[in-house]
Amino acid sequence: MAIFGLWIINKAGGLVYQRNFTDGLAQLSANEYLVLAGTLHGIHAITARLSPTSGASSGAQVIEAETFKMTVHLTATGTKFVLLTSLAEPHVAATAALQKVYEAYADAVMKNPFHTPEMPVRSDGFDARVAAIIPAS
Repeated sequence: MAIFGLWIINKAGGLVYQRNFTDGLAQLSANEYLVLAGTLHGIHAITARLSPTSGASSGAQVIEAETFKMTVHLTATGTKFVLLTSLAEPHVAATAALQKVYEAYADAVMKNPFHTPEMPVRSDGFDARVAAIIPAS
């Protein structure tokens, strides 16, 4: 089981935080990560509207590919936390890790008076907390 990466996407679809935890991921440019985050934001919005039931849907929570899966945690403010994991990673473990990262984000980033909401996250305290939650392999 492996956790490959973490993305935080703001409510407008912009990538505000990206971190890789293994060397096995494809090397992408910053622009390519921005495009992927915007695309995922659009897909998530579409899946929220495609619900076959009459109730409200929060959109896709897990997207599985042939070699990895993406687990999405949508916050009340519209910020998305995305964890890229191996297929063997249990959904419960990925969801728990995302919840812990969200709590660290709320404590280390959103309580920082010098952080501007919706802007890139540049916090050593947050980086340290993420490293404690998700160790690099």
